[in-house]
Amino acid sequence: MQKKSRGGIFVISAPSGAGKTTICKKILSRNANIKQSVSFTTRKPRKGEKNGEDYYFVAQKTFQQMISRNEFIEWAEVHGNFYGTSRKKFEGLVSSGFDVILDIDTQGARQIRNSFSEGVFIFILPPSIKVLRERLQDRKSNTKKDMQRRLKRAAVEIKDYNMYDYVIVNDILGDSVKKLEAIITARRMSSDRVDPKWIKDNFLR
Repeated sequence: MQKKSRGGIFVISAPSGAGKTTICKKILSRNANIKQSVSFTTRKPRKGEKNGEDYYFVAQKTFQQMISRNEFIEWAEVHGNFYGTSRKKFEGLVSSGFDVILDIDTQGARQIRNSFSEGVFIFILPPSIKVLRERLQDRKSNTKKDMQRRLKRAAVEIKDYNMYDYVIVNDILGDSVKKLEAIITARRMSSDRVDPKWIKDNFLR
């Protein structure tokens, strides 16, 4: 079946500690035609993170200049740091036919929904607040103050769950990955993804 050349847009959000990044990495490792739009951020790299792979790490001045030049399709301030999706890099991937994952917060997701109605929006939840708290505690970089701030932020983000098309509860990682893959597959098979010229040439002559 011939599909439209433009790729699909998959917006994935979750409270910090829900496992969103891990799920996305699993999806990317198993699907060569899915790419992640790597965000720009002003926060410091965590241990093991690579510039250009996990994020593009930039100074706040550079980020502000990019905002003023309208270089982001979305941007937001989260936990005192700025995050944004490059318009040029995002459009380059989508126009090349790749399905693109946007790993962004609820503020950014709202901006994307207003601009790209064709996007598919997925929210990932932890099994419970107790589990979320335990996962955040396992992050050695989190101070007690960080924990409190992230849990407070999580409550705000979870209230926006109904802004999304799908909700995945990340209890068992493998199951969560399969559920996300099923959503992506279903979107690829939707009627608006089929090239009408292919239908006409093959069935309506």
